[in-house]
Amino acid sequence: MSGPPTLLVATTNPGKLREIRALMSDAPVHLIGLSDIPPIAEPEETGSTFEENARLKATYYAAQSGLWTVAEDSGLVVDALGGEPGVFSARFLRPDASYGERFAEIFRRLNAQPNQSRTARFVAALASADRDHVVYETTGVVEGEIADAPKGSGGFGYDPIFFYPPYGSTLAEVSEPEKIAVAHRGVAFRKFSEWLKGLPRASEASRGER
Repeated sequence: MSGPPTLLVATTNPGKLREIRALMSDAPVHLIGLSDIPPIAEPEETGSTFEENARLKATYYAAQSGLWTVAEDSGLVVDALGGEPGVFSARFLRPDASYGERFAEIFRRLNAQPNQSRTARFVAALASADRDHVVYETTGVVEGEIADAPKGSGGFGYDPIFFYPPYGSTLAEVSEPEKIAVAHRGVAFRKFSEWLKGLPRASEASRGER
């Protein structure tokens, strides 16, 4: 009997891959990351939305690797900053900036507008592709606020400055299971996992069935 089909997760970020493995632990697929295959040059993310970039990455890596692929594009959207950093979250300020520098710039801009709301959200757009076509896509969102200062040592990325009111803390202050339960990536990948489990066979995804 053959094993479950292999699904390439298009990320080299170990934190993201760890979360995704936990979220899809019961999905009928064998997950691998980009670090598990020969190097592939990164595509230029030219999309103007998270959804466009997720589709671009999914189809690109599927075509380059020959593997069924899932890709995700996510970021922080701050209302008072006109939606920034948005699709440029991973390159905000400059590509080699530290997250500490990015936090400082966000605080600087918000503090220059003291009466502005600090509402923000994390958005994760997911797309799965087989070779050159998308077979599934969805989006996950979590609403919150920008904290007054970075707090917590867990998570990664912008988690230390994202305050989640129902928890009364930032996403970097809670345990990984608590974060996964509510975060944007968790919402998107749980939807994807449920879709996979609803297929007669996971390999049906390669036929574009929805």
